[in-house]
Amino acid sequence: MRTSIATVCLSGSLVPKLHACAEAGFDGVEIFEPDLVTAYESPEEIRTLAHRLGLSLDLYQPFRDFEGVDDATFADNMRRAETKFQLMNRLGMDLVLVCSNVATATVDSDEVSARQLRALGELASSYGVRIAFEALAWGRFIDDYRRAWRVVERADHPNVGVCLDSFHILSRGHDPSEIEKIPGDKIFFLQLADAPALDMDVLSWSRHHRLFPGEGSFDLPRFLGHVLAAGYTGPLSLEVFNDVFRQTDVRRTAAHAHRSLVWLADQVRPLDSTAGRPLTAVSPPEGFDFVELRGSGLDEADLVLEQLGFTFRGRHRTKPVRLWSSGRARVILNDQRGADRPTHLAAFGLEVADASAALARARELDAPPVFRQTHAGEQDLPATAAPDGTQILFSDKGPDPRWLDEFTYGDPERSDVARAIDHVNVTQRWQDFDEAVLFYQSVLGLDPEPAREVAGPRGLVRSQVMRTPDGCVRLPLNVEPQAEDGRTQHVAFSSDDVVALARTARARGLAFLPVPDNYYDDLRARFGLDGAFLEELRSLDLLYDEDAAGGFVHFYTRTLGDVFFEFVERRGRYDGYGAADAPVRLAAQRATTR
Repeated sequence: MRTSIATVCLSGSLVPKLHACAEAGFDGVEIFEPDLVTAYESPEEIRTLAHRLGLSLDLYQPFRDFEGVDDATFADNMRRAETKFQLMNRLGMDLVLVCSNVATATVDSDEVSARQLRALGELASSYGVRIAFEALAWGRFIDDYRRAWRVVERADHPNVGVCLDSFHILSRGHDPSEIEKIPGDKIFFLQLADAPALDMDVLSWSRHHRLFPGEGSFDLPRFLGHVLAAGYTGPLSLEVFNDVFRQTDVRRTAAHAHRSLVWLADQVRPLDSTAGRPLTAVSPPEGFDFVELRGSGLDEADLVLEQLGFTFRGRHRTKPVRLWSSGRARVILNDQRGADRPTHLAAFGLEVADASAALARARELDAPPVFRQTHAGEQDLPATAAPDGTQILFSDKGPDPRWLDEFTYGDPERSDVARAIDHVNVTQRWQDFDEAVLFYQSVLGLDPEPAREVAGPRGLVRSQVMRTPDGCVRLPLNVEPQAEDGRTQHVAFSSDDVVALARTARARGLAFLPVPDNYYDDLRARFGLDGAFLEELRSLDLLYDEDAAGGFVHFYTRTLGDVFFEFVERRGRYDGYGAADAPVRLAAQRATTR
């Protein structure tokens, strides 16, 4: 499998983009014309640099508004094309993208378009150049890949073929199965992009909201399967217009992009005879092992966990780390005295069928390794890092992890307030969100739920849950408005009786996140709750939600640095997260931290 990427996907100027693509592991690049026009290096220098970096120059793009025009316009278009072919010879490139006409098309005729493309192909052949004709989703007359292929077929020139772009095909809802009717040797190039499901004009959707494979709603494995079944043997190339990716670090984005292609290729490996070694197969995680909070001085966290009813299990024998637990819910407090950052979620552990295999897959997908110091006789848990820096540690599934023996001078487990960790909310910076979705899907095998938005005090909060099918691991990813200070994370524990737990914790002096009375008036209207139950919720600052499957009782602690705890009780088959309560939580947190 050869991989390629359009330089338009990345931020910065052309030379740093080429270096970033080579470092990320791409085999080639598409040169986006504005990147060359604004470069100070000559075409010959760009050609030499690409060769030195081991990059092929796969496609020059785009050449616009060529076919479907009157004779005078066509003559000028041929003049324009010849200058581009001369430039491509200087670059050492032999394939140019020609988009279906948007601006100057006046003749809606397959015969005219075919005749003009045939003439272009003949001119191109004299320069050793081939033409990849692409149907833009907003083309004036040609906006469907099937019509583009009919025109190319009618042109009947060896130097004229088609370029297939997943966005232009899937955004219009066209059936990709008919790609298999196109001879593989006439598919000159393939461009891949994912995208979220949005209801907007297709041009704006394309120019601003494309994503890398695995981050959106398109079924790209199925799409690519049809292209490979047609006999396509060229590179898998990314063409992603996205305002975020054009602003983020070029090296990191290139690595992110390459990971998406490695994951996608693995999904269609049985159909790709050029594919190399498959990714290490892993099953989804089977549960949370622990969460680790880190910060300067965690005494307040100790107090809150004690008030919640967790058991102190002891201190680590060689590190400034202590452990609290209840059932299978384990919280590690890593005391970093003198650290600048307040208490925050630094890491979480996952129970997996094979920890070594999980780490191997992470490495194959270029997830960064994590070094954690261990001493003789201590368990060295394999670890990697998520895009936001959160460390993820893998442990083999078993009755009790061996690392528990490294904690001494604690109490035996006696707590039953929590059964397990229900979910871990990993809030993302706006520029990390899409990369995080791909990371948790490709590296950990989690499934993305549809994204949604909830109202906060300073704007909408985008949220998307990554989870295992059985819900034993749930990772809600939130991105708060840019104006929001800090990135508050939270850990939710499951309980069999949140009401009783809240009463006991309050008697121990725990300060809950205060809930306004107006919320309970709204609950009465929404659900018609029993008066006594409603007053109990009000007196304990508990929140409630329900759907057709069951109910959800939960509460939040106040924020400790950048993290807070939630306790949840799922009644019946309720499978959500109390999304309707999120605006109340966000507003209350803002009010109590001013």
